[in-house]
Amino acid sequence: MSVSVEKLEKGMAKLTIEVDADVFEKAIETVYNKQKNKIQIPGFRKGKAPRKMVERMYGKEIFFEDAANEVINAEYPKAAEECGEDIVSNPDIDVVQIEAGKPFIFTAEVALKPEVKLGKYKGVEVEKMDLDVTDEEVNAEIDQERNRNARTIEVTDRKVENGDIVTLDFEGFVDGTPFEGGKGTDYPLTIGSGAFIPGFEEQLIGFEIGKEGDVNVTFPKEYQAEELAGKDATFKCTVKAIKAKELPELNDEFASDVSEFETVAEYKEDVKKKLAERKEAEAKAKREDAAVKAIIEDSEMELPEKMIETQQRQIVNDFAQRLQYQGMNMKQYMQYTGNTVEQLMEQVKPQAIERIQSRLVLEAIAAAEKLEASEEEVEEELKKMAEQYKMELDKVKELMGERELKTLKDDLAVQKAAKFVVENVKEGAAKKTRKTAAKKAEKAEADATEEKPKRTRKTAAKKTEEAGEEKPKRTRKTTKKTEEE
Repeated sequence: MSVSVEKLEKGMAKLTIEVDADVFEKAIETVYNKQKNKIQIPGFRKGKAPRKMVERMYGKEIFFEDAANEVINAEYPKAAEECGEDIVSNPDIDVVQIEAGKPFIFTAEVALKPEVKLGKYKGVEVEKMDLDVTDEEVNAEIDQERNRNARTIEVTDRKVENGDIVTLDFEGFVDGTPFEGGKGTDYPLTIGSGAFIPGFEEQLIGFEIGKEGDVNVTFPKEYQAEELAGKDATFKCTVKAIKAKELPELNDEFASDVSEFETVAEYKEDVKKKLAERKEAEAKAKREDAAVKAIIEDSEMELPEKMIETQQRQIVNDFAQRLQYQGMNMKQYMQYTGNTVEQLMEQVKPQAIERIQSRLVLEAIAAAEKLEASEEEVEEELKKMAEQYKMELDKVKELMGERELKTLKDDLAVQKAAKFVVENVKEGAAKKTRKTAAKKAEKAEADATEEKPKRTRKTAAKKTEEAGEEKPKRTRKTTKKTEEE
């Protein structure tokens, strides 16, 4: 196999990969052996027809399509490694030559990792975070715990109040006519939950058990049922039962039930301590995010669209996986929301750009500061992976290829860069400089007069080159080239 690289515009490159004729011939033979049991030729038992006979009857190109896929899936990863370029997108494959007895030639158009021109990254000024924990915050946290431990009691001697759980019968009318889906019986509704359209729940406050009353609302203009969107409606409602939460009293008994402490004073002190720790962790994350954004603002890089697209697909794929954990697939989600995959891709584009920008900037800082993962740190990370997947450490090491190990080391270096940035920030009233404002004005003016490649910055939680590890997918259109061509 030989590979040549042609640099294209906008951070793209074209790899031309030539594979020896005998490799392609072996791929054809492999495909024939896989498929022969499905082929019926007159005069031969099923699966017993020689390859030459099959090719004579159906054309010698019959196995080319699948053989091309076999070769591309096997040879592209090697070519990507051999070319020495830092590829950050899936390849667009095109077959150049596919003929029996001749080298198999195909091209792969890919995005290359862009160069980052770092701006100021030491002593970046970020807004000071308030880490003080107030008595109100402590009380609010304790009230949440009391709510979690509340019991529900039946209420018969008063009207509906905010926060009550009511059992409700209702029927909705538009212009005096009942509408589909507007009727409910014994419906449980928590007043103030926002489960119904705006204005509905608030009007139930003051209702008495067993007495019918009207609730007048206007459906939102963007309501999912188009025939009701923006229309006025009247609901005939009857509250059949009222239940209320009864919170436990805040005393030493409650404190000992929900914590390891015997008194309210000790319990409150522990809640305050945990809130302080949470605030510190949140502040650290906010400082890092703010600092990285500021560094990106002062840095320069041009992202290839294919690189962004690869990250978009990664985000959408991750989202699809999370849906599966919740018992839903993408098709169901699309039907429910009315979205398409293309719309979802467009929605996640800003997030994709942000991930890539942050990752690139942090990688650049790691390189500038010579921040690398030590062997001990790599070993420790591998131990964590072994524990997570309940595997032996040696087995994890065995499964880690050179590419995976490099990605792990890069990830650890990026984590060090993020820590370095946070340790070197200056807290204060973060004000934008005139220089930054002038930069933005110049950019806006330039964007208005000419179309430029998109400039980017922000965070790729996973190394974008991981996307390049996926096997290139091909269509029949790409391989449909014959000897005659």
